[in-house]
Amino acid sequence: MSRPPVIGIVGSAGAYGRWLARFFRERMGLQVIGRDPADPASPGERELLDRSDVLLFAAPIRSTPALIRDYVRLAGGSERGKLWLDVTSIKAAPVAAMLESQAEVVGLHPMTAPPKSPTLKGRVMVVCEARLDAWRGWVDGLRAALEAECVPATPEHHDRVMALVQAMVHATHLAQAGVLREYAPVLGNLRALLPFRSASFEMDGAIIARILSLNPSIYEDIQFGNPHAAPVLDALLAELTRLRGQIGQGDDAARAGFREHFFDANRAALGAQALADGNYGYERIGYLLADLSDPHTLSIHLPEDRPGSLRALLHVFERHGVSIASLHSSRTPAGEVHFRLGFDTDTDPAALRAAADEVDRSGIGRLLAQ
Repeated sequence: MSRPPVIGIVGSAGAYGRWLARFFRERMGLQVIGRDPADPASPGERELLDRSDVLLFAAPIRSTPALIRDYVRLAGGSERGKLWLDVTSIKAAPVAAMLESQAEVVGLHPMTAPPKSPTLKGRVMVVCEARLDAWRGWVDGLRAALEAECVPATPEHHDRVMALVQAMVHATHLAQAGVLREYAPVLGNLRALLPFRSASFEMDGAIIARILSLNPSIYEDIQFGNPHAAPVLDALLAELTRLRGQIGQGDDAARAGFREHFFDANRAALGAQALADGNYGYERIGYLLADLSDPHTLSIHLPEDRPGSLRALLHVFERHGVSIASLHSSRTPAGEVHFRLGFDTDTDPAALRAAADEVDRSGIGRLLAQ
């Protein structure tokens, strides 16, 4: 193709549709045509098919296969030589529907909600190549631009894995949320429990809050739309039932059975390297949570997001003799980069105030409310 492809997004009003539209425009410099089926003012299906070289479906999981088939019927073969993509969390049904077309077909699953960052750097994206030939070079370029860790899979294998990675994990935390709700009148809500936190409880609490803060339709479809979810939940329930039975039995034999089944067998199944890697990852998260809970901090926004800005900021603290114990960055929904600086408890308060005042006064950074 001599010109850059035009991207058509079905479901452009959804969270991922909006993020992808911005990504294609700002990161890849491409023209994007968005269609929201609920908006009569947006381009119609026929216009989207005629003008788009790449058609991407970012619709709700449950409606995606039928929606794709509507486009297959309407296209009537005019999609030959084009590329169709989808970004749903279930892959077998949408990819099968796209394969009924004559377009080249790739299923994508970014393993994250739409991020605040401009790319998927540091995140995983599963890629299901179903029919890819002439568009392979462009798809490779898309992967590079997204900066995701791309994992290849067939649609069927993807869905079986997602029953563990998503359905089981979400179900476990939703069940925990229900237990916390049940005990809240007696012991207090999540905020009341967090002062008693372990690192594990804090992580689980954060995941529960994350799930409950997002669109319930997505989590509903991940459970109800994946045919492999129910058997996985049966297996999870069986494990909990076994544990409950051993606790109810309560004797030495039950304790021995607990150690053998839940520790010895699982350790052997996971393997020494996976245990070492996972334990190290847990410790890193624990250190991060400890840093983030430290009250001896300053939060600063650097108005000029350019090379050298952070060095200039750190030099201010160096001049005032203030050592920085930890440094973390985050990005706001508006795209601002915020830095959180932690300091040792024996840091001179006057020196820290002087450094902070200079940062604010000089314009190098803007102090944020803690």
